[in-house]
Order: sequence, then structure tokens, then C-alpha cells
Amino acid sequence: MKSTTPISTQIPALIEELTERYGDRLAIVGGEQRLTYRQLQVKVQEAASGLYALGIRPKDHVAILMGNKPEWIISFLAVQCLGATAVCLNTWSTPRELEYTIAHAEIKCLIAVSQFRKYNYQEMLSNMQPHRERLPHLQKIVWLPELGHQLQLNVNEWDWQTLIEGGSVKADAEIAKASAQVNAKDIAVLLYTSGSTAAPKGILLEQGNWIMNSWHIGERQGVTPQDRLWLAVSLFWSFGSVNAFPNIFTHGACVVLQEHFDAELALQLIEKEKCTVVYGTPNMFQALSEHPDRARRNLKSLRTGAMIGTPEQIQVAVDLGLNDICNVYGLSETYGNCAVMDFREPLSFRMHSVGQPLPGVDLRICDMETGRVLPVGEVGEIRVKGVLFQAYYKDPDKTNESYDVEGYFCSGDLGELDPRGFLFYKGRLKEMVKSGGINIAPIEVEEVLMRHPDLKAAYVIGMPDPQLDEILVALLIPKSDAQKNIDSIRLFCKQELAAYKVPAKFQWVKEQDLPLTSTGKLQKMKLHELVISS
Repeated sequence: MKSTTPISTQIPALIEELTERYGDRLAIVGGEQRLTYRQLQVKVQEAASGLYALGIRPKDHVAILMGNKPEWIISFLAVQCLGATAVCLNTWSTPRELEYTIAHAEIKCLIAVSQFRKYNYQEMLSNMQPHRERLPHLQKIVWLPELGHQLQLNVNEWDWQTLIEGGSVKADAEIAKASAQVNAKDIAVLLYTSGSTAAPKGILLEQGNWIMNSWHIGERQGVTPQDRLWLAVSLFWSFGSVNAFPNIFTHGACVVLQEHFDAELALQLIEKEKCTVVYGTPNMFQALSEHPDRARRNLKSLRTGAMIGTPEQIQVAVDLGLNDICNVYGLSETYGNCAVMDFREPLSFRMHSVGQPLPGVDLRICDMETGRVLPVGEVGEIRVKGVLFQAYYKDPDKTNESYDVEGYFCSGDLGELDPRGFLFYKGRLKEMVKSGGINIAPIEVEEVLMRHPDLKAAYVIGMPDPQLDEILVALLIPKSDAQKNIDSIRLFCKQELAAYKVPAKFQWVKEQDLPLTSTGKLQKMKLHELVISS
């Protein structure tokens, strides 16, 4: 059974369309809940009715703060049915970061779990009192109680069950009216980047692009209604909420949610639910591969999915059974992905290229200083036109600055195109090293280092040098049984790289010492702190 291209350009209409087409097929598995498309529609309607009773109207901002639970998806879709905007909050936020986002996004209603892992959100919100001064737009909070956590509700706070039971027939009529007025250009999602130093940017994403871009992503991966996605990548990321979930949703397939990543439970869940599609990060695939339970788990159902990584990292996913895994490229500003590899391309090619632009996307490679369009095979900045975010929220200057004079979005990433229009990612523009007047992309050196049998990971950065301006320094994480032989690694680089690309310095580091953001991303610009002065 092949999926049918959605005709809807608005999410409320899409819910109706998918219910008619796939009504009795399983849509969501999460915890003890198993919901068909028809049952999901009922749950969404109940939540929308409850939110309407709380005063949520078109254009209002409603935040969601929880792990990968069915209620996350139900809340998200309910907000769309009201013509409101869903704001995806980072579950790893510190109190300071959370307060900033809630205030900056002008959240009117927050839907949150009371506690998630080590975070007590009720306590956090209580410590932000008085809300009238610190969070002036926040009027309502809806709490989902966690098992064993007793809810104590304050004024203007409700529990999830009360929300679901709080709708009315009158609300249903108003919701239908609000849904009918939603158009493709309306804002569906407000995402915040996980900024590590500067304040995070709010990214406004539209209803129509949320639907069609994710549909095209699924087509590149060969997704059908028979597929089941294992999803432990957080829904608050664009990789989850603007890519993985709508990809599966628009194809009438099933999302199997894991509230947060745990390798042992993931292996159990993939086997039990016979998952076929996986979205993951290299460290997730590595953890699954190295877990002691891997050998006794049946993962033969696995087939396709999406990841970003080096050829060696992609091979780890393939070894788990994901023979059709697709390398991808994109940013939150491009709805998660703007280029996706086709699963039908040879694996040897899929490991190196991130694919061709998706329909509706135009990519070009430009000189980093002049903006001149570069010919095939030359490395420059990736610039994107077509399916793009509407704006940075409340920051028109930054929005305008992010485009060049011809209307292309400046990604800040390096890449090159081949004669067929396939994109090859070469790292971040800010990571480019200029040594002796020559530009060097660290990712190229990293890819060579990752082929060395003794290395688990390698990171290459530039460090100041009085003669060359910058020199390359390689930070190395060895495999557990490896011989720490720097001379062997240096010789390997000399055999594989041009002389000016061979790092001037090699240094062993511990994996636990790597600087990470609150969302677990490597802060490459902080790796300099690990370098020991010669």
C-alpha cells in the first residue's frame, strides 16, 4: 500500500483527510496508549475543546513542555485546530532558559508534565512568581501528573483530565469555525534554537510547509502506511516535530514514541513493535550498537530512516539493519531538512552525500566573502531559497540579515554540489580554518581520521599560530581497546591528506570532557578549552 499525496495545506484539514483515509490504522503508540487515526482525532478534538474553554483563540501561543508522550502530539494538533501556534519548549532547559523562552514567546497557556527526569517543572514555575511581572502573558497552566507525583494546583492551573472534560458542544462549533479559517501561511510552530552563548532565536514555521516538506522527506526515505517509526529524538527539536512526526503522519504510518532515549528500552521497543523507520543521532546509534542486549534482540524489521553523520557513523546504523538509511541536511529554518538522500541510491554514495534539494528548494554554493556563485565541485557557503521559515520572532533585523541580495538564506554551513546536484556537507562556516592563507574544512580531516581503526571519534579545530595565523589541532577519543599511538595516526593522515591538511598537533581527550549544550549537541567552538598548551 502506497501513501497518497496530501491535498490539505492546513493541519486541521489534514487531520480530517488522514482520518478518512487511514482511520482504523494505528497512528501512535506511546506508553500504554495505542491510538488509531480515528481515535487520535477524537482526542485532539477533546483537547481543542478544553483549550477553547480556557480562552485559547487564533494566533495565541500555547507552549508544550514534556517528553515524547502521546499528549505532546495531541496537544500540538489541538492547538492547530484552534488556529493558534504551538511553541515547543526544550525539556532540558534550565530555569533561566525556560523563563526567557516563556516570556519572549508571549506564552498564554502552558501544557506541561509536572516532572520529567531530574526536572521539577511545577517547582520551576512556582519559583518564577509573580507571573504577572515576570511572565505577563501567561494566563493558564495545564499539568500532566507524573506517576507518583502528587499535583497541587494553584489559581489558573488545571490538570490534563480536567482540560479534556472541560469542552462543550458550543466549543466544537467554534473550533470548526476556527479550523476552517486556518490557511497555509498561518504559523503552526514557534521553535527556539538551542543557543549556547547568545539568546536563542525564535523561528516561525508555516502550516503548509510543515505538511508538504515532511511529505517529500518521507518520499525520499520510501515511507509507506505500513511503516512504524521508533522516535526517541525529542519532539521539541525540529528533527522531531517538523521532520520525523509529520513525515510519518502525512504517510498514514505509525509513530512509536519513547519518552526519552535509553538504549536498553529502545532495543526492546524496536523489537516488540517491529519498527521499520528510525530517526537518530550518531551517539544514539552507537549506544544501540554497543549495548550488551544488542546481540539477543531481533531488529530485522529495521529498514530506513534519517541521520546526519560521517560515513563511519552511518555504517553503524547500517550494521543495526538500516540498509536504506538516508543522510540528510537542513536547519530549523528549512523545516528540519532541505536536502535528503534517496534511499534507492547506492549505499556507498548515501554515506557521503546528503542528497539533492527537496521539491520547492533551490540550493546554491557561494563564495564566503563575495557571494559569487561557485561552480560544481568547489566548497563554499550553502544558500537556500524556497521552503523557508517565515521570520525570526520579534527580530526583523536578524531576519533581513540572514538573506543575501538575491533572496537566498545564508545557512552558515559549508558544502559543495556535484554535477547531478547532490550536496556534500563540509562543516560550519565558523569552523573553517585558514592556515597559511589556505582555507581548510575540518570535517574533511575528521572524516579521514574516523577511518583509523583505533579511533572512536575525532574533532579538528583551528588554534592561533604566530606564523600561519592558525594551525589544525586534532582531538582524539580512542576505542576502548586501542593503542594510543600518535605517530601511527599522524602517518595515516600524511598518507591520506595533502600536507597542509595534516594536523600540526594531536591530543587525546576523554568523551565525558566534551563540552555539550543543554540539548546534548557538541559545542565545537569550546573545544579550544581542552587543548593543552604546547
